[in-house]
Amino acid sequence: MSDLKTELRQKVKDNLMVTHSEDDGLIDSYLTAAISYAEQFQHLEDNYYSINPMSSVTMQGVIMLSSHFYESRDGSTGGYFGDNIKAAEQVWNTVHLLLRMGKEWQV
Repeated sequence: MSDLKTELRQKVKDNLMVTHSEDDGLIDSYLTAAISYAEQFQHLEDNYYSINPMSSVTMQGVIMLSSHFYESRDGSTGGYFGDNIKAAEQVWNTVHLLLRMGKEWQV
């Protein structure tokens, strides 16, 4: 596993307050999906972040999106704000705002 993925996994676990390693494989799969989403959203080629640095803003978006995937894996909004029906929408809005900063704008 790349150093970036290892660093991101720990940051996601810290964000989720997960201290065990039983879900590391699951978190890694969510990280893979979130990184791919970021690359597509930012109009970057596949695996861009495997060879290029990731900005701290993009990293925060990936952490938030991976955490959201983990907390809502049963299809609910999940997490601390599970009783708020707009929680999932707010996560996506925030992630998009963060990822927009690293977007390659094209016409």
